[in-house]
Parts: sequence; structure tokens; C-alpha cells
Amino acid sequence: MTDRPGAPGAAPAERSGPPRVVVGAAILRAGRVLAACRSAPAHLAGGWEFPGGKQEPGESEAEALVRECREELGVAVRAVGRLPGAWPLAPGYVLHLWHAELLSGEPLPLEDHSELRWLGPHELDEVDWLPQDRDAVAVVAGLMATTRAG
Repeated sequence: MTDRPGAPGAAPAERSGPPRVVVGAAILRAGRVLAACRSAPAHLAGGWEFPGGKQEPGESEAEALVRECREELGVAVRAVGRLPGAWPLAPGYVLHLWHAELLSGEPLPLEDHSELRWLGPHELDEVDWLPQDRDAVAVVAGLMATTRAG
């Protein structure tokens, strides 16, 4: 995720008011979900996440998701729907995950990522997830199960 705040070793970012939303994309294809390995910033490098980034002022969460996937991965996606749950990041930030449909393009690690992998349901524990994303993996696994069944 572009400029993802808060993870172990991150300097605290003090904010007041409602938390700023960071959107994450659960992009599914052929029963697999896309995971991205961070290359930057240094305190997140080597950790895996669902790609995405910060929602900008005046932008809906769905619009942020589409923009971040275009910037980070070079793909067009459609925001299908927000998944249940919210995961705290640094003070003043919260992660919201969205189910996203890949419309066009092949994902590439264009920004802040060194590697991308399509993970099947039984491969979700094979990468070293960033803490907030690790907490959300069960929700994504549930989405994968219902998508396969449906």
C-alpha cells in the first residue's frame, strides 16, 4: 500500500479526529487472491499485504481502491464491496478491506512492492503478512470460500 502508516518499528503519527481510511484490495482470480510484498518504506519491507493505500480527501473508499490499484499495480479493478471488519494501523489510521474484481491488465509491482503472488486458500499462511493484514486473512479466506461455492 502506498505510504502505509503504522507497523512495528514505525514512528507514531499523531492525528486527531476520525481515523483516516487505508483501503486494501482482495483481488480474486481463479480461486486465488493477490498478495504483494513490500519493498518500501524500510520498516515494512519484506512484509506481505493486500495492495491498496490511503483514501484521499473527497474520494470514496471505492474510488481510492480503484486509484491505488491503478497506481501500484497498473490494473483496472472494480470495487465489488467492502469486507466486514476494520483493522487499526498507526494512531489515526484504520484498514478497510474490499473485494475487488480485476477488469483489465496483469498486476505488476510498480510502486513500493518487490513481488506479487496469487495465493490459493491453502497457501495463505505461506507468506509473512504484515500484522494488520494477517488479522484480516481469515475474512479474505471466507470470501474465497463463498466465491468458489457461488
